[in-house]
Amino acid sequence: MIAIIDYHVGNLGSVTNACKRQGMDVVVTNDPEVIRQADGIILPGVGAFPAAMSNLEACHLVPVLNEVKDKGTPILGICIGMQLLFEEGSENGHTKGLGFLKGSVDKMEVDAKLPHMGWNQLVIKQSHPLLKYVEEGDYVYFVHSYSAHCPEDQIGAYVNYGGKKITAFVYKDNVMGTQFHPEKSGEIGKKILRAFKELVSC
Repeated sequence: MIAIIDYHVGNLGSVTNACKRQGMDVVVTNDPEVIRQADGIILPGVGAFPAAMSNLEACHLVPVLNEVKDKGTPILGICIGMQLLFEEGSENGHTKGLGFLKGSVDKMEVDAKLPHMGWNQLVIKQSHPLLKYVEEGDYVYFVHSYSAHCPEDQIGAYVNYGGKKITAFVYKDNVMGTQFHPEKSGEIGKKILRAFKELVSC
């Protein structure tokens, strides 16, 4: 069973439906006991970093997420869910994140329109089981104005936007994150979710 964390942020429905279409046994929950028993965790989200982190804390989910991370449960963060995996975010001041990955989330300084909204081609920097069905140049869908700045060894893929390399996929051990939305990324998104299902099952 894969637990999709409900901490009162958007895109729960679209992520849940996309996962079900890949044959995943999913449950939308903020029950600590259900989360502890899950074989995999998806942390979705859209919106602002401070509000999202505040919601996680209000739901008393930070300790249980640390617990499942430490025992090796695969965790996939999507969009804001990915950003919360880092040490801090600078949107509207500084907010402490979960700290599962080193680095910070800061406003994009690009020579292009913000938010970064639309399709971009992935540049695969390092192989990873989540990307096993993805090829260099495949398009995925983004909606964001802030991006992760982190050590190079945590970056599995990036995109080029506004003259800058924008972090698209990050990982460390059992923790993974996509800045883009697999649930909105067509066939490539389906392949990524299928890979997560297989990663959790193995």
